[in-house]
Amino acid sequence: MKYRVRHITEYQYGAPVSLCYNMAHLLPRNTQNQSCLNQRVNISPPPVYRNDGEDYFGNQTFYFSVQEAHKKLTIDVSTLFEIEPLQITEEQIQSSITCGELRSLINAPHTPELRMIKEYLLNSPQIRQSDELKEYAQGTFTDDKPVLQAALEFTHKVFTEFTFDPNATTVATPLEQVLEQRSGVCQDFAHLAIGCLRSVGIPARYMSGYLETLPPPGQEKLVGADASHAWFAVFVPNMGWVEFDPTNDLMPKDQHIVVGWGRDYSDVTPLQGVIFEGGGAQDLAVSVDVRRL
Repeated sequence: MKYRVRHITEYQYGAPVSLCYNMAHLLPRNTQNQSCLNQRVNISPPPVYRNDGEDYFGNQTFYFSVQEAHKKLTIDVSTLFEIEPLQITEEQIQSSITCGELRSLINAPHTPELRMIKEYLLNSPQIRQSDELKEYAQGTFTDDKPVLQAALEFTHKVFTEFTFDPNATTVATPLEQVLEQRSGVCQDFAHLAIGCLRSVGIPARYMSGYLETLPPPGQEKLVGADASHAWFAVFVPNMGWVEFDPTNDLMPKDQHIVVGWGRDYSDVTPLQGVIFEGGGAQDLAVSVDVRRL
């Protein structure tokens, strides 16, 4: 399946910005089932400097600097890529390593891979382990249950017990508050799941990207109607990272486009940087369009 994604980010400033430095995570990466075929980045005003690279996690990044006065900054990114469907069978889910066996391996790692995986058990800038999160998850991740079965059950638990509400939280809302109010958005649900899994000794990482959304039957798809999306992945020896989407109660197959992954949202923020001047006020507008070709 081929997709084209166009992601437009636009900042309007209250006063001219004289200088800005930025780093972007806006280019989908290559994965075991996803291959980028073409990409284009247009920045206005044109930057005097741009450098493409990779971050610590292997995600694609690009740095740029605009050194002329401007009251509007636009980053327009288009990417063409191909996705092969991921298929995890029921047999693989039921026969996966148990939660207890995985915890034992992680606690006494005997390979470089397992030692590196331990970083996904540590606290990160936006996800901290807690007794509340552990209590919410420990009944699902019992020692004798297969890890993938437990993760699938937990995905359904979050989906059924939480309400999607874009007005309920902000980027800084603590996970304990999300857990208490039982509402939030995809980023909150991904962070919550990761915090719960880490609190019970299961390594988990944050997945950032896009999700193809389909219009009601007979209606045209609106340009810019898609959005950035977040979900999580669990590490299973001999299988690697297996993904789960608690917002939609499913395991991603071919409609989730991966931009990057990390410990939490702060590792894969779409755009971050520094501006000089600008009047203190700014308006942000984001448009994402995912097209199946």
